[in-house]
Amino acid sequence: MILVINPNSSEGVTQGLRDALAPYGPSFDCVTLAGSPATIASAEDVARAGLRVLDIARERQVRAIITACFSDPGLDLMRAEGMTAFGIQECGILTAMARADRFGIIALSPRSIPRHMSKMRQMGVIGRLAGEVGLSGVSALDAGTSEAVLQETKEAGRRLVDMGAGAIVLGCAGFAPRRQLLEQELGVPVIDPVQAAAVMALGVMA
Repeated sequence: MILVINPNSSEGVTQGLRDALAPYGPSFDCVTLAGSPATIASAEDVARAGLRVLDIARERQVRAIITACFSDPGLDLMRAEGMTAFGIQECGILTAMARADRFGIIALSPRSIPRHMSKMRQMGVIGRLAGEVGLSGVSALDAGTSEAVLQETKEAGRRLVDMGAGAIVLGCAGFAPRRQLLEQELGVPVIDPVQAAAVMALGVMA
């Protein structure tokens, strides 16, 4: 079994994860961190969520774990304990680079961008980044359900294509229900990082 941890407290986002992963079979158990913020929005949120992700991972006997927040909370902590763990930011970016020379990212808010940039510097992939565009500070749930946010997301995607992005990574697990529609609208590969992490995690199950 692959444990998929939604580090925010939104059950709607967790259900979106289940729906996005349904085509990949029954190997995924999606859980929510009750008591967390509804959206992981700050460095403090990431740090607190990371410790709770680690606690849940320690309790479960699973083959692999996905931390389903674009700041990858708890990823390094789990790996330090020898767990097979995947972060959706890492997996989404690596998948985008397999599809295009340069990639772009749509974030929930401009506040998220510095955290994402720090992770990309650690990964050594800044040279492949066409750009990152932050939305106006939307919730993780609205990223996949609000029509107004959908229009904002489309505009952000168009900006990234104009900046030279040949593939776009959706910078939140909550975007999952929008992936296919955005790809049709923008005409470039659009990566749901949760699905990207799922495919990599399935690779360890063989």
